[in-house]
Amino acid sequence: MDHPPRRPRPARGPSRSAPGDGGSFGFLTPIGRENFTGRVYAELRNALMEGRMRPGQRLKIRDLAQSLSVSETPVREAVMQLVRERALRMEQARAITVAGLTLAQYLELREVRMALESMAAAAAATRITEAGIRALERAHAELVRAEAAGDAPVAIGANWRFHHGLYRAAAMPELLGVIEGIWLRNGPMLNHLYPHARPTYPGRHRHLDILDGLRARDAAATRAAVIADTVEGGAGLVALLRRMEEGATAAPASPPPRKRQS
Repeated sequence: MDHPPRRPRPARGPSRSAPGDGGSFGFLTPIGRENFTGRVYAELRNALMEGRMRPGQRLKIRDLAQSLSVSETPVREAVMQLVRERALRMEQARAITVAGLTLAQYLELREVRMALESMAAAAAATRITEAGIRALERAHAELVRAEAAGDAPVAIGANWRFHHGLYRAAAMPELLGVIEGIWLRNGPMLNHLYPHARPTYPGRHRHLDILDGLRARDAAATRAAVIADTVEGGAGLVALLRRMEEGATAAPASPPPRKRQS
């Protein structure tokens, strides 16, 4: 006799971690069910560039999957891609950690950043809209408020939005992609800035010089201000990395990761 067709079983989603069980990464946004690997990769990539992860932080596939509300397979694929890009590191026993930079690596990448980011800034000076400038002003104001309040995670995120907004305004997507690739490794290092290497400047904040250059549509001034900001703002971090490598200073405790702002 004929049997009625079986109804397909609903797919089971990954179990979520209970609050306080240590398996949740609050700096990540749940992904959903479509285009898993690409969206997981994008979320992890953004978290690295924005400084939501810190050097040496250990990442467990299961915990990441639970926080992102996906299965472990797309997380594993995305993580391995970031390992190949040297943003994450596979340690012994297949442990995955966020890669840091040595002083030599940081200085080398800083030279590359200054060449590329100043190029993007010069282009942005002739192409950015008034709305784009206002968005950068808001990001800088948030940075200043966060630093004054001692809120390191918010300050790091605001700094990223300022710089990324500037380079995106250049309307050079290939150049932006290269810059973002460097920030995969640079972003986590900014967690070392607070409170041990807070950016300081001999005069006014260089973000203000960048904004002045943009308002004047002065490509040369904007380019020079970005280079000065990179050198002066990172001087404390260079000194800290040197002390750490000389053994005079232990690796500083990083601020707690922040939730991504929607």
